[in-house]
Amino acid sequence: MAGTTRRARAANRRRRRMGAVEHDLDAAQWAALQAAWGGCAYCGAAAGADSLQRDCVLPISRGGRYTWDNVVPACRSCNASKCNTEVTAWLRRKRLDERQFLLRHAEIRAAARTGAAPDVVPLAPPSV
Repeated sequence: MAGTTRRARAANRRRRRMGAVEHDLDAAQWAALQAAWGGCAYCGAAAGADSLQRDCVLPISRGGRYTWDNVVPACRSCNASKCNTEVTAWLRRKRLDERQFLLRHAEIRAAARTGAAPDVVPLAPPSV
């Protein structure tokens, strides 16, 4: 019974955190991110589009939100393992290539901002 209460409290906290910030990642941007990464952003596992999950580089519990700039596709294993840990510390702990992830993340963000990738839907919201 105590587990149910703990789960309910955790669900309420998450609902409050999610409602407190604005999330602006749409389906086209998510599809473009999946295409740009070509699999899990962390371990590189080539997974089907349905099995990749949205993972916030800066977790929602630490002030992040679902935006094209903060979300990467992650396999179920990496997403569950990372939880709300800071990404570079988690990559080091798992002995994954931190440098490769950070460079690729920066490349994808820069390409999206400049529109350099013609086959990828622009991720950045149009400037007004």
